[in-house]
Amino acid sequence: MPEKFNNKVSLSGVQEDRESGLKELHLQYKSKARRITAAVGTTQITILLLFLALWEAAGRQRWIDPLLFSYPTKIINQLWNSMADGSIWPHIGMTVSETIIGFILGTLVGTGIAALLWWFPFLSRVLDPYLVVLNSLPKVALGPLFIVSLGPGFNSIVAVTLSITVIITTINIYNRFREIEAGYIKVVRLFGASRAQLFRLVILPASFPVIISALKVNVGLAWIGVIVGEFLVAKLGLGYLMIYGFQVFNFTLVLSTLIVIAVVATMMYQLVAILERKLTSGWRER
Repeated sequence: MPEKFNNKVSLSGVQEDRESGLKELHLQYKSKARRITAAVGTTQITILLLFLALWEAAGRQRWIDPLLFSYPTKIINQLWNSMADGSIWPHIGMTVSETIIGFILGTLVGTGIAALLWWFPFLSRVLDPYLVVLNSLPKVALGPLFIVSLGPGFNSIVAVTLSITVIITTINIYNRFREIEAGYIKVVRLFGASRAQLFRLVILPASFPVIISALKVNVGLAWIGVIVGEFLVAKLGLGYLMIYGFQVFNFTLVLSTLIVIAVVATMMYQLVAILERKLTSGWRER
């Protein structure tokens, strides 16, 4: 009896040592990961600051033409003045509203068309070459058609955005629908599931990560569509500001507008990334 007790004690001691060693390794890994993350962030900030300093020096010393390329402090001054007098806010509001509407509609319509193509295989075979042609078509060429048919303004700009986002969303999500593992489909059908139940229980849940990822792609595509549309027809918006800056040779205005677009687009992308992490947080455990 004492020998068995001693064996149990020794085994529990070995297990505790092993767990302690694993915890120590995990802490070392987390510490190393934090150091790498901090080093990456520091390097990124350093590169950005060096670039801005070099740009500032090049503009002030006229190593580059300050009329064409401007320099950071001049751009910051332009942004500050336009924000202080409120002149830029209506342009930001208009462009962001157009982008959000185009982004949401593009994702919803593209997903709906993909579901329709999956539901009716005959229709997907009929429309397949047309989707390929529409995807390869330069969307800017459709701009004048939208302007004539919908009028110059908000509707035509959103239409240009949809022409860019809908087709690529449809193709990506429909391809995912077709790539669902056949074993899952057979199991559900063996239990007597209808086509609607098959789509709801298997196809859509298995494609959910791809649909969420399509949101991130559509952020960039929506911005492209809106800016292109504003180039063609807008009288208000960040795209209009850029065209106006080119027309009056105010390239500081053009560059400051580009910076605003980059900042707002990055904010939208990060919001979608946060949404993706929350909605798919438990997906990998399934």
